[in-house]
Amino acid sequence: MNTQQWLLALCLTASVPVHASPAFQPIEVKDAELSTLRGRFVMPGRIISFGVVMSTTWQNANGDIIGANANLQVQASTIKPQFYVQMVNQKGTGTANLAQNPGQGVITGGAGLTATQGVTQSVRAAGDNNTAYNNVDLSVTQASQAPAVTAPQGQVLAPGSSITGSNGAGSLTVASNGNGVQLSIQANNNQGTTLQSLGQGGLSQLTALTGSTNQVTNLTQLNVVLGNKLPASGSIDAGLSQLKGLRNMGY
Repeated sequence: MNTQQWLLALCLTASVPVHASPAFQPIEVKDAELSTLRGRFVMPGRIISFGVVMSTTWQNANGDIIGANANLQVQASTIKPQFYVQMVNQKGTGTANLAQNPGQGVITGGAGLTATQGVTQSVRAAGDNNTAYNNVDLSVTQASQAPAVTAPQGQVLAPGSSITGSNGAGSLTVASNGNGVQLSIQANNNQGTTLQSLGQGGLSQLTALTGSTNQVTNLTQLNVVLGNKLPASGSIDAGLSQLKGLRNMGY
């Protein structure tokens, strides 16, 4: 047994209380210790493809639709990860005169919703006949090789830049900054706002409706493909060899 293995055995022996029976009894882990743990690791090289698709759309009472799709696909062959943005701009056929009848709803508070961690989803409505949809979809699959990637479509969203668009439904901004990627819509005629952002360890989908007969959708899809090829026998043996020091202790 080499020196490293003897050191491992000695450390384990010293850490076991003499009165413990059986050894390695479960003990409570304090909250302060749990707060430093993150379950975010996988075996090196296991992820062979990773993709993000973000979509935000707003449709008003006349059927006008403004929105965008932001797509990121990363594989081993990817030279430079980039978001590609495709705009959604459709003219409706409705006859509602929204300019003469703007939204009258009032929504107060909610400033803290933009300063949360993890996943935050919020829909606040002060109007009638509205539909709002927030969803996060996570897909984890296994494959022997990364899936084929089609040629990216749309405009490149460079770091620190933004892409904008507008129509009868409202104004759209897709921005990339130090906080991640954001898709936001300011609806016309005081109909409301929506924001979807991803980055800095969090995902937010926030909608505020102050008008009527609007349809809002926020969707984020995370697609992960794990390689299902078994590791080489040499790597398994290397891991098992680290446990040999436990044999003399009866484990």
